[in-house]
Amino acid sequence: MRIGRLALAASALLLLTTAGVSTGGPQTAADRLPAISSDGAAEPRGAAPRPPVQQAAHEVPFGAFVGSWDSYIPQIAKLATWLHGANLQVGHTYLAGNGWNDIEGDTKVLALWSQWRQADPTRTLVLNVPMLVPNEAEVPDRQVAQLLGQGARGAYDQHFLKLARKLVALGGGDSVIVLGWEMNGITYTSRCKPDPAAWKAYWRRIIGVMRSVPGQKFRFDFTPNRGLDAIAWTKCYPGDDVVDIIGTDSYDQPAGATFDDYVREPYGLQDQVEFAAKRGKPVSYPEWGLFHNGDNPEFVRRMVDWVRTHDTVYQTVTDYCPHGFWECNSNPRSSSVFKNLMAGSKGVPAPTAPPCPGRAPSPSSSPGTVLGARPVRPAGPKGCPAPAPAVPSAPVSPGGG
Repeated sequence: MRIGRLALAASALLLLTTAGVSTGGPQTAADRLPAISSDGAAEPRGAAPRPPVQQAAHEVPFGAFVGSWDSYIPQIAKLATWLHGANLQVGHTYLAGNGWNDIEGDTKVLALWSQWRQADPTRTLVLNVPMLVPNEAEVPDRQVAQLLGQGARGAYDQHFLKLARKLVALGGGDSVIVLGWEMNGITYTSRCKPDPAAWKAYWRRIIGVMRSVPGQKFRFDFTPNRGLDAIAWTKCYPGDDVVDIIGTDSYDQPAGATFDDYVREPYGLQDQVEFAAKRGKPVSYPEWGLFHNGDNPEFVRRMVDWVRTHDTVYQTVTDYCPHGFWECNSNPRSSSVFKNLMAGSKGVPAPTAPPCPGRAPSPSSSPGTVLGARPVRPAGPKGCPAPAPAVPSAPVSPGGG
């Protein structure tokens, strides 16, 4: 979304202007013809075998974004009470992107969120992490391209290394990291379009650096806006070995569109789940909610049903106006539907899958070099983090901060 989460949480939840999802009117039938092939290219629907994606309705771990600072953690329990004791298993927060200190994470905030996660083995902490700073300063494309290139060459490695070490030390080493979210849009400095090749190389480098930390079990969530936006999100996809979850931020827009439009539009919900299924990966919905169609209970019904009938690893609604249902009193009909659908949910039991493959010890690093990724065994059971890519050693830029 086109707004700073931490600034919003600290300043009475400002009204948004746009979510950066597909613009214009509803898609026409002709617009909906392209699908996404296994290599990310557009092709007519039906031209290639389509993977099975529909599942029987089932519970999905869920939560809501209720604020980023540690002081907002008690809101999760209050929301659960409003939902008649529902088990909110997902906590969702964001790192600010004003400077590199933000990317390294506030120790107190990360510690308290990690404590919330550790209190129940079925819980998941989802952390959105910008790739560049300042992340919401309308940085021009040429400068973004330069920053992406510097990142791909290792200029900012130390900041992500510090973040990863901090999370592991505080007990958040199994967090879901939503890195560079909504990269197919124009809102954030961490966007892809100015240089897709550099963006992908930088993503791969960050994952290698964070996976080099002993004890980490991070899962990395590739989450574009739903739809085409400024660039097809498949052109930003960095590779199966550095992505664990394929997400989508999906708001009820543009005005006049229907949920079927959101399913069938190019790079929409159907393309997302098929793209993920071909790669054996689950999907997620880190952000979703109402928007340009106002109080729309049908969108809520369809979205919850979609989440529950696909291979969804988690979903978190954006719970502030104009999107949400609990803290926002502008959507009474949708609020009632959401409450009826989610009330009393017992959640999902802790997984009993075999442990993920071990990782070999990391090589020693010499002064002035970036710690590279450790060698890994082949990918293990579904849901295990993907193996780390190799990260070439590179001098740490003293100007990275």
